[in-house]
Amino acid sequence: MATAAARPAPVEIPNKLYFRIGDVGRITGIKAYVLRYWETEFPMLKPKKSGTNQRLYRRKDVEMVLEIKRLLYEQRFTIEGARTYLENRRHAPKAAAKAPGEAGARQGMLFAAEAAVVERARQGLGGVRAELKSILELLS
Repeated sequence: MATAAARPAPVEIPNKLYFRIGDVGRITGIKAYVLRYWETEFPMLKPKKSGTNQRLYRRKDVEMVLEIKRLLYEQRFTIEGARTYLENRRHAPKAAAKAPGEAGARQGMLFAAEAAVVERARQGLGGVRAELKSILELLS
């Protein structure tokens, strides 16, 4: 049915303490204005500011930009969906640690079940997309 898309090569992040917005743009392939917009949409993306008010991204910020890029461009999440996904992922370890024993295991199984439902829906939508493309080709 659908073939698996080739995964892009992993991005090499230089071993530096801080990166300016232009550096992050070159590393990730995301333009500076998009990075500034993502800072307003994703609360977990908060670069520090220098004394001259320049954005200083840490390695974890660059990794977050790459994760947001993957969710939006490869996984086709909406901005709201990507934000929710990242917030849930960030809070999931805390919730699992608070939920002892069986309750934590049950929560992990629920998360896995939800992920399976999302994956099936994504595959189904991929099939619909392929059908719509073939219909569009017939109409062209």
